[in-house]
This record gives sequence, C-alpha cells and structure tokens, in this order.
Amino acid sequence: MTQRPVCLITGASAGIGAAVARLGAGTYDYLLVYNSDRSGAETTQTAAAAKGATVHIVQADVGTEAGIATIFAALDRHFGRIDVLVNNAGFVAPAKRLTGIDHARVTQIMNVNVIGAMMTAKEAVTRMEARGAGGVIINVSSVSATLGSPNQYVDYAASKAAIDTFTKGLSDEVAASNIRVMAVRPGLIDTAIHGKGGDPERAFKNAHNVPMQRVGHPEEVAQAILWLASDAASYVTGSTLDVSGGR
Repeated sequence: MTQRPVCLITGASAGIGAAVARLGAGTYDYLLVYNSDRSGAETTQTAAAAKGATVHIVQADVGTEAGIATIFAALDRHFGRIDVLVNNAGFVAPAKRLTGIDHARVTQIMNVNVIGAMMTAKEAVTRMEARGAGGVIINVSSVSATLGSPNQYVDYAASKAAIDTFTKGLSDEVAASNIRVMAVRPGLIDTAIHGKGGDPERAFKNAHNVPMQRVGHPEEVAQAILWLASDAASYVTGSTLDVSGGR
C-alpha cells in the first residue's frame, strides 16, 4: 500500500478535476473517476504519473448506487485508504427556463450533483473515521448557487446551493473526527461544461460581467482546492471559497 496520501477525484478526465490531479501530483497518489471520457482520464493519469504519482482510473457514474460501489471497491483494492476527496463530478443540461425543464432532467442533475456527492462523501467519511487519521473533503460548488442562473440553469444552480448547505452540515458533523469539509465555488471557468450546457463560448461571452473582466482557468480553481486540502489550511473547515473573479 502507498505511503503517500491518497486523493480521490471524481470528474477527473478534464477541467478542474484534471487540473487538481496534475498540479498535486508531487504530493498525492490518485484514484481518478471518469464517466465517459476514458481518453481524457488516461491523459490525466499519464500527466500525473510523470510527476511521480501512482494513479489508477475507474469508470463509474456517481449518480448511481452501482457507480459509488465501483469507485470504492477500486479504492479499497488499489490503496486501502483515502486522505482527500475532491467531489468534482457534475452535470449540466442545455440552458432553459424552468417552464422548459422536465422531471428527467432535474432528476439526473440532482442524482449526480447532489446525491452522488453526498454518497461519495459518506463512503469517504466511513473509511476516514475507521482509519482514525482524519481527512479532507472538498466539494465543488458553483457561484451559480448564489446567483440562481435565471433563464439558464436554475436546476443546476439549485443543486449547487444544496452542496453549499451539505458542506456546512457535514463539516460540523465530522469535525471531531479531524475531518475537514470545505467547498469551492468556481465562477466562469474555461472548461468543457459550457459546451455540455449548449454554449461552448458562454464563459467568454459573459466575461464582461466579472469584476476582473476575464474568465478563470481550471488551474486557478485547482490551486485553491489544493491549498484547502493542505496542512496550510489546517484550521479551515465549513467554509466555502469563491474562485470567481469577484463575481
């Protein structure tokens, strides 16, 4: 078994999750979770391994019970421990007003963004508490939780607001076990999620609404996540950090 701390990242094939894996490879070994983009996950695996990390990848849908079971079976088999969880997997659907949204869409968003994150955290906490060495959980929220995303993604925004509340509640629940729980709220970040929402150029089109007048980069969010996971943030828990250019 590895002697380095083990970090589990969901949604690790691209964007923020992949950036965390690359930038933290000097510190962590990884289990990287992807749903459909195996090529992206393998590229991330190669980049992190080149910096000395032991990296395993696993395909799983975090929005299902079977997917969660697959993730933690792989974690137990490869590493037998978990020190850091980055709950990054997320789903967004094309922009619509509420009147154009159906039950199936909202169910999928909540299954991945809320239930999946909660159940992944549950399995991580179970193992962290059993080992007795503490740990860190970082949930990836969104600044949309505070803005509401009217006429675009009110369901996605609501799911991220749920993550903010979950972060605070869980942090208080497990603090005595030396498990720290935080969230980051990215703003307009240059990732593929905008394309999945139907507008690949959305971040750049809306950059003028950001006080810093630019989009953010996945690496900027990743650096915030890695700081929260580090001993430099040892007295931080229950907090939500905006990485949004001031928005």
